Amino acid sequence: MFKEDIEAVFEQDPAARSYLEVVLTYAGLHAIWSHRIAHGLFKRRFYFLARLISQISRFFTGIEIHPGAKIGRRFFIDHGMGVVIGETCEIGDNVTVYQGVTLGGTGKEKGKRHPTLQDNVLVATGAKVLGSITIGENSKIGAGSVVLKNVPKNSTVVGIPGRVVIQDGVKIPKDLNHSDLPDPVDDRCHAMEMKLQQLKDELNELKKGVHQ
Repeated sequence: MFKEDIEAVFEQDPAARSYLEVVLTYAGLHAIWSHRIAHGLFKRRFYFLARLISQISRFFTGIEIHPGAKIGRRFFIDHGMGVVIGETCEIGDNVTVYQGVTLGGTGKEKGKRHPTLQDNVLVATGAKVLGSITIGENSKIGAGSVVLKNVPKNSTVVGIPGRVVIQDGVKIPKDLNHSDLPDPVDDRCHAMEMKLQQLKDELNELKKGVHQ
């Protein structure tokens, strides 16, 4: 599994040049490895020791992963500063998250209170995925989005609150151009402008009829 974690870095990060560089300098990789140790201790009920390891990892990497979180294979954290992953998170295989991502809860509720990310999900910079919701496989969460509801598989979500803007029922390639995402708010404003212009034209026609 540790070898797969390294291979995931080379697959996702074109800046990775050598195994030595990746092993020694990638904070996201260090955070994942620390978590795998902490999670093993957590499952054996060594809660204090598990939490201690997670906090030491947080100090050195800037990435906070609760030892109770369940993380699958080939998980990749790109840069990672400010990433927070809650206790009851469940993350599938081949998942990628960017810096500033929060996989958190919405309050003080008990039980399952953090998101589930299925296989091949990508969560872009600064996105917040909150509550006991499920992000379907092959889906993408756009930068800065706030997601509070379940997301179907093969979807792209953007905005605050997050809205599904693409869902074509087929696997989406795991790449995301953060600067070229649909903007549902801008689309709605544009539609309103068109409607207002239509009403103005109709009003002008009525005025012409009255004057005649």
